Amino acid sequence: MDAHDLFKKLSAGARFDTKRFRHDAEKFRMVKPSKNDVSIKKEKISDELLEPDNNVDNNTKRKRRKDENEDVDEITLLNELSAPRDGNVKKRKKIATADKILKLEQEKINQMRNANRISVTGSHVPKLILEFDELRTNYQVPVNLLKNMKDSGYMLPTPIQMQAMPIMLEGRQILACAPTGSGKTAAFLLPVIHSLRGPQKKGFRAVILSPTRELAKQTYRECLKLSDGYDFRIHIIGKVNQALTKYGSSSSQKFDILITTPKRLVFLLNQDPPAISLNNVEWLIVDEADKLFEEGIRGFREQLDEITRACTNKDLRRAMFSATNTPAVSKWCRHNMKGLVTVTVGHRNAATDMVDQEILFVGSERGKLLAFRNMIQKGLSPPVLVFVQSKERAQELFNELIYDGINVDVIHADRTTTQRDNIVRCFREGQIWVLICTELMGRGIDFKGVNLVINYDFPPSAISYIHRIGIYQ
Repeated sequence: MDAHDLFKKLSAGARFDTKRFRHDAEKFRMVKPSKNDVSIKKEKISDELLEPDNNVDNNTKRKRRKDENEDVDEITLLNELSAPRDGNVKKRKKIATADKILKLEQEKINQMRNANRISVTGSHVPKLILEFDELRTNYQVPVNLLKNMKDSGYMLPTPIQMQAMPIMLEGRQILACAPTGSGKTAAFLLPVIHSLRGPQKKGFRAVILSPTRELAKQTYRECLKLSDGYDFRIHIIGKVNQALTKYGSSSSQKFDILITTPKRLVFLLNQDPPAISLNNVEWLIVDEADKLFEEGIRGFREQLDEITRACTNKDLRRAMFSATNTPAVSKWCRHNMKGLVTVTVGHRNAATDMVDQEILFVGSERGKLLAFRNMIQKGLSPPVLVFVQSKERAQELFNELIYDGINVDVIHADRTTTQRDNIVRCFREGQIWVLICTELMGRGIDFKGVNLVINYDFPPSAISYIHRIGIYQ
């Protein structure tokens, strides 16, 4: 008996109620479906086919929107990633181009500085000028002031003027070192005159210190020339007795620029009450700064400290100018002058290379006088300056030469103010051929046309030698 027969026998007598479980019977196809059921199913199917499937449409729309949003998000995301990248590239290119232009411009400026033997130290140093007209374009310097410069003989700026003027016109503090006769005086006078604008009734707004009266008077004359047409009240302290009433608190305060030596100014400051006020000083200029910073009997360090303390204006700016630059000056400036710019023309503390220099061995003290007389016999081209170590030595040499029929004179601290002024005037006019002087005349005095400088006595220092021969320009 096979399995089918066995199953048939076991299931015999079991019946499935197709009426009761018709739905299941139709599902297993045990009975044929009725006509009504078939028509209902057809209607449902037709209705399902005819009616739009909102769920499907909604799902499709949502899916499409989602896809679109994803696409948009992807595009936005890509844009956000790529846009900054493109911007960074462009920005980098712009920065690179700007940096390149700045480097090229800086290289050009450095080349011009090297060509004029100008060296600078400091941050954000203004670029130098090559013509005075650039001052009008860049700093609005009036035409009248530039005309005064040209009338004073400056057709083009000298190396120290090229760099010092822009620095001071921007209100920066400066330590400048340049040879005697290089135009240092005009380099600081023009910015001072321009910054003061015009006369005011505030008292002195600029103070210029010089180590000697002769240098102060030279600066005074040049200041008058450059300030022509500005109506500035420019003063130089002559007799201190007159100054006691002239500049006191009861005065009209009708003055703008003061040019003086430190000792005279300190004398006025030490009066009770002070005979002069420096509360409104905007510019303090120290000419021949290395000399004024010297300590001891010959120096002015203590007086300079007093003057600096008396200048109480919070906007005070200082400028130091000299033919030499000592470590003491540099150290003080670095510690006390904010935003300092240092400018050096030529080699620092070196003698000018525009002068022919010669050393003559004479063997003895008597040999000096013999060698000097031999030079006179061979012929000297006046005017001639002769430097000695002391007043006594100057008078001795004068007594020796005056009997040789030479137009000779002597100047030292024992001569009266009137005598010294007359001697300097006669020497400038050519009435005196040979002028014997001490260290008094070796500081900053600029004699045009001096043909020979003789160091009859050896200079006490290299700096003194530089100042002495610097007169010869």
